[in-house]
Order: sequence, then C-alpha cells, then structure tokens
Amino acid sequence: MSIPGRDARRAAAAARTAHRLEPGFADHLFLGRLRMDLVHPRPEPDPETGRRRDAFLARLADFCRTSVDPAAIERDARVPARTLRGLADLGAFGMRIDPEYGGLGLGHVTCNRALAVIGSVSPALAAVLTAHVSTGVPQALAVAGTAEQRAAFLPRCARGALSAFLLTEPDAGSDPSRLATTAVPDGDGYVLDGVKLWTVNAAAAELLLVVATVPGAGPAAFVVEAGARGVAVEDTTGFLGLRGSGTGTVRLRGVRVPAAHRVGAEGDGLRIAFSVLTTGRLAVPALCVGAGKWCLRIAREWSGSRRQGGHVIVRHEAVAGRVAFIAATAFALDAVVELTAELADEGRCDLRAESALAKLLGGELAWRMADELVQLRGGRGLETAASLTARGERGIPAEQFLRDLRAARVAGGTTEIMHVLLSREAVDAHLKVAGDLVDPEASLTRKRRAGLAAGRFYARWLPSLATGRGHLPLSYGDFHISGYPDLAAHLRWTERTARRLARATFYGMSRWQTGLESRQNFLARVVDIGAELFATSAACVHAERLRSRGDHGREAYELADAWCGHARLRTETLFRALWHNTDTRDTTLALRVTADRYTWLEEPTLDPSTTP
Repeated sequence: MSIPGRDARRAAAAARTAHRLEPGFADHLFLGRLRMDLVHPRPEPDPETGRRRDAFLARLADFCRTSVDPAAIERDARVPARTLRGLADLGAFGMRIDPEYGGLGLGHVTCNRALAVIGSVSPALAAVLTAHVSTGVPQALAVAGTAEQRAAFLPRCARGALSAFLLTEPDAGSDPSRLATTAVPDGDGYVLDGVKLWTVNAAAAELLLVVATVPGAGPAAFVVEAGARGVAVEDTTGFLGLRGSGTGTVRLRGVRVPAAHRVGAEGDGLRIAFSVLTTGRLAVPALCVGAGKWCLRIAREWSGSRRQGGHVIVRHEAVAGRVAFIAATAFALDAVVELTAELADEGRCDLRAESALAKLLGGELAWRMADELVQLRGGRGLETAASLTARGERGIPAEQFLRDLRAARVAGGTTEIMHVLLSREAVDAHLKVAGDLVDPEASLTRKRRAGLAAGRFYARWLPSLATGRGHLPLSYGDFHISGYPDLAAHLRWTERTARRLARATFYGMSRWQTGLESRQNFLARVVDIGAELFATSAACVHAERLRSRGDHGREAYELADAWCGHARLRTETLFRALWHNTDTRDTTLALRVTADRYTWLEEPTLDPSTTP
C-alpha cells in the first residue's frame, strides 16, 4: 500500500474546506462525541418528492425485472446497448441532474436506492451507472462547472451520453499527486498525453472526465469527447468480477481540448477529483446494499428449505449464525447508506468521513455476506449459475456475486486507502492543534505557539472524555420502547466507546508523535472501531425511524439489536489489538521475506506466469 503524499493530502483537505461545511457526525465521533442531534430525528421528504421518487423506483424495478438479462451481461462481459438505452429513457442517467438540464433532480437518496435495485440484479450494470452519475462528468460539473459547461454537457448526460472518470495511472493510484498525464497549453486549448488505467465505461463512454497536470500550474480537470482524435481504448480489462463494467485502459495521444472544456482553474484538478470521489464513494455501498439484500433473500430461502439430519439447516447453530450475520449486516448497511445519503442531500456538514466509512463498510461487509452465502450453499455456492441451470437446478449466481463484490473492496479506493483517509480524520483535531509540534519543518517559534495552543485544547478536551451521557441510564429515551429490544443501551455503550476511542487515539499520538502516521495497523484499528460505532448509530436511528412510521418497527429493532451485539464483540477485539498485536514482528518478517531470506520455502513450486 502506498500512502497519499503531502500534495494529495493538502488537496483532500482543500476539497473539504472549500465549502466551509461544519464537522459531520463522524468527525465528532472520532473526538469522543456522540452527536445524535446531527442524525436523529430524521426529517421526512416532502410528499411531492416522495411520490416522484417512488414512481421512478417502481418503473426502474419493473425495467430490471423484465428487460435486464444479468446472465447475458456476465456471459458476454458487456452491457447491451438496448439496456443502457432503456435506463436512459427511464431517466436513470439524469437521476441527480437538475430538471433545468433534462434530469430528474432526485438527489442521493433516490440515486442510492436505484443503485441498490440494479445491484441486486447485476452489480456490473450498477457499476456502469455508478461511474456515470457519481464520478463522471455530471458530478464534476456540479462541483466546479460553469453555467456554459453545464448547459453544453448536462443535457447530453441526462439523455444517455455515458461518461467516465479518468484518474488512475500506471504509477499514480493511491497517490494521485504523481500524475504523469500532461495537459500542455497550446493556443486557445490544451494538448493531452498520457495513459489512464481501470476506467469503468471506457469502451462505451461518450464523455471523459480527465485529470492531467498542466506544467508549472499543477493538475487540472477536463471534459474530453471520447471520439476525439488521439483517444484510444487499448484494451478491455479482464477482472475477477464486474465483467460487464466495460473497464479498460485509455491512451491519450496529442488530444486537443478547448480551454472552455477545462473544469475549474489550473491547479484545481486534485481538489475537484477528491470532491468527485467523496460523493462517488456514496454510490459504491449503495450497490453493495442491493447485492447484500439479495444474499439475504437466497440465504433465507436456502436455509429454511434445505434439510440435513432431519431438520431444516437453519436449526443448526453454525448455519443460524451465518444467516443471522447476513440479516443483521444487511440491515445495518442499509441504514448506513440511507443515513449518509440523507446527510449528503441536506448539505449541512462535511461528509468526507461519512462517505469513506460507508465505502469501507460497504465493501468489507457485502463481500463477507456473499462469502457466507457461498459457504451456506456448499458445492452449489461454488457452481456457476450457467452450470446449475444446465443440469436443471435454479441458476443462483452466488459465486458471481462473491466475485463482483470482491471488487467493492478495491474500486473507488481500496480498504487500505479508506483506512489512511479516515485515520487522517481520526487524528485531524490533534494535527490542527499540535501540527507544528510534530512537523520537522516548523520553526522553534511555530513550535512554541503550537505548544501553547495544544495545552489550551487538551485542558478542555481531555476532561470531557471522562464522563458523558453513556453513564446515564435515562439517556437516549427515544430508543427505549416497552416491549422492544433496548437500543438505548447500545447508544449508551456507543457514547462511552467513542470517548474510549478518543482516549486511545490521544495515547497513540502521545506515544509515537511523528511516528504515528507510520503505525498504519494501529490507525486502521482506530478507524475500524469508528466504523462499528458509526454503523451502530445508523442502525439504531434507522430502526427507530421505521418504528415511528409504523414500518416493521419490532422487526427493525430486533435486527438493530442483533447488529449491535455483533459490533460490540468485534469492537472489544479491536481495542485489545490496539496494544497487544504482532505488528512489529510482522513488519520484521515481511522485510526478511523481501530480502530473499526464505526463498527456499517456495520450492518446488513453479510460476505459472512464466510457463508456456
């Protein structure tokens, strides 16, 4: 794993502060504050918006049932043009584009629910749409486009002009500050040269959002016509999963782009890219929600009908544990995605941390749900849907969903990069007050000033971590309903644990100071604990909202209670591993491995990549 460099981190910070948003729920959580007022109670949408949303989602579900052939997408490794045309005719390409430009203007909540519907049928198709609506040209223009650019491109995007986001390069993945693609000024435009890897929609896109470096000015973002001279899709990438996503390598050779197609100013490319990725990460877990709910459907049907030892297999404790995990996790992940989307639509708070947490949870949990489903189905879980159908059984693509969802741990930023980004959020407050203390480039004067500021901050902050609402039995009374599981107890635990996490983070910074950033496993565990607390809060809020609406309230409370029980056990394990682990020994061993100390252990194996 490579860590984003200083320039990339500064660009990420600029993306957060550009709109001067208030700290979000997750920012407070990492500081030991459970700000339930930021997430509960949730406002209801106005009736007209609700009707438009429900009508669109109903049309989309009907289209997916009758007009999408997921087996063909998997078999042919491409989405048929008629399927894309059908989605465009429904308005799916313009879900979040303002009606002024021909879109539906329905926001993140509707977009995420739509992606969940599509993801339950074909994760690859959902990935295609995700790349367009969430990280493609429409989102970039929403972030930094001019009125003229929006008028020129958004109607095309809404009507069906597929777009793609070109950022990753052979030597610039997790560290986009190393971009090698150039945009050289030339008269009234620019000439672009470079190679971009792993571009979803590369083969079918009409419009490309390209981030390239302007010599002497820094990265900039451009809208490029895919049919422009010098643009070439050199190959279609053969991935483990998401075979119909049309992912490929794009080469730019002397591509001329008018200056009017530059989005934002020269030097703003990384800020725009990070802003696009922040909202784009909200869509990946939405896809995961749909696929995870599909896993729950199949697990319920299979474990409730398959018989072993005279009983349906769900009566066996080992099977029941897997089914319970899938059900509780599907509920919690749905809650996380719904809450984060609503917060994004409100636009009150900075959501960089929430979107990264949703992406982290979505990728990790959805893949595990699919893995548990494959295990539940045994040999049938490993068998392809085509093979099952050929011998007369129901063609359930469990192994395909496992492959497709494995990509969610990598696409849009790997789990490790989410840990890096979120660990910055976890220690951000400390870096703000004590940054010059641990900055080797800071002068003695700056260090003295930082020392005084840090003293004032910690004098107020540390005592606040000693006690809080988590010790009061009457706290969070909205979540304690007679005859229901007591979710208030879980929120009291969450509040206490958030303060415990903040103390642990402070201890880590005090212990390692400038070396804390290199303690990646420690910081990853801090982030994972924060993710458990975030999902627990979201699950409780979601359950209470469903209860207050009269929508399966008791069942929702039961599912939230199950999730919270699982999360509490995992969290205790993570806390112990903060200080009791094999990290140092593992690092030493890994260095010895790469120093060829154990090559004898590899014998007598052969390397299949070098055999004929």
